[in-house]
Amino acid sequence: MDEEMVRERDARAYEAVHDAADFKELKRRYKNFVVPWTIAFMAWYLAYVACNNWARGFMNHQVVGHVNVALIFGLLQFVSTFSIAALYGRFANRKLDPLAHGLNAKYKRERRR
Repeated sequence: MDEEMVRERDARAYEAVHDAADFKELKRRYKNFVVPWTIAFMAWYLAYVACNNWARGFMNHQVVGHVNVALIFGLLQFVSTFSIAALYGRFANRKLDPLAHGLNAKYKRERRR
């Protein structure tokens, strides 16, 4: 089989998957998770940066010993990052992976044609 035929076969398989309703649903589910969580995280991060710049009195408030609000907020950035990653992992396993596996199988079937 020459290279041109392989490219055409791969292109047909890709188009078949791209046009599938499951692919559109996969993209919709992905966007519905990623966009709100990205906006929420960026708002939280920008609030942290803004408070460090313009609310220094609040951020310097001692909570326990030498631990201040800024340190707690900074550590919570790591907690929120890992929490969102864990939520995404669970979401992907339950809602995205089944569709992706089906689309992968469809792609492989189409390539064999």
